[in-house]
Amino acid sequence: MNVLEKFQSIIILVAIIFGLVFGQLTIINNSAGYFIIPFLFLMLFGIFGSISLKDFKKSFSNFKFAKVTILMNFIWTPLFAYILGAIFLNQHIDIWIGFIMLMVTPCTDWYLIFTDIAKGNLPLSTSILPLNLILQLILLPIYLLLFFGVFGSFDYGILLESILLMVFLPFILAQIARYLFTNMKSLNSFKDNFFSFFESSQIIFLSLAIFCMFASNGYLLVNNLWVILLLLIPMFLFFILNFFIGRLLTNKLNFCYADSVSLSMTTLARNSPIALAIAVIAFPNQPLVALALVIGPLIELPVLAIISQVLLFIKRKNFL
Repeated sequence: MNVLEKFQSIIILVAIIFGLVFGQLTIINNSAGYFIIPFLFLMLFGIFGSISLKDFKKSFSNFKFAKVTILMNFIWTPLFAYILGAIFLNQHIDIWIGFIMLMVTPCTDWYLIFTDIAKGNLPLSTSILPLNLILQLILLPIYLLLFFGVFGSFDYGILLESILLMVFLPFILAQIARYLFTNMKSLNSFKDNFFSFFESSQIIFLSLAIFCMFASNGYLLVNNLWVILLLLIPMFLFFILNFFIGRLLTNKLNFCYADSVSLSMTTLARNSPIALAIAVIAFPNQPLVALALVIGPLIELPVLAIISQVLLFIKRKNFL
């Protein structure tokens, strides 16, 4: 884990603060909004560049793990998140939408970092990544339609368009790049450096996008600090209850410690970058949706750091 990955939550917080400060300059405030989508696009290109199409086959190599992951991430979690939102966020539909978008998109990047910290099964966690990715992209619009279609809070066509533009396009371009670098001898020697750059720069591109978001719309956070407090309780309940449910399932299924860590992290960590990229396009007139997705990692990352230490404590205790 490099320095940037280790301090992701701090870097994101600094990006928000700098965005608020520099957003006071008229020239930055007026132009920053144009760079949000390009930076998110580059970040997603880096994420997808680390995934080979062949990796999708590995997602089912451990069928028991894949089955439990699908159950937790795509059946239980959406229902649980909707219930939490109905209890705590029902008076704030935009924030509720952002909360749902965050909770129904399993992480495809930094959960590997915390899996490694907690001594989990990193190859197993990596193998499930493509499955989580493709299912969340297919199911996200379905969840939003089922949960919020009656409110008329979004345009389904624009939502699909945003997924195609901000997710499938960088994914396709990343796969084309992988193919070219692998099959063209003149480019093959640059392959590792090319994708290593984008992979290690993901947090930089995300932070730049967040900087631009708050530089152009900084008043949103300043005037809506209550959103942080509003999200604290449902997010903490999500992490705490899902952690114990995951532990219960792994004990019942006799998972080893490393596999149980992998299940915990892949069912707890959420994919705010992809959800944010979609929200920026799909909800241009509902900025609180994106605000909820920016605030999410500020709560999530410290919680995941604590959970990784709790898991290590459990591991040490079991060997005493």
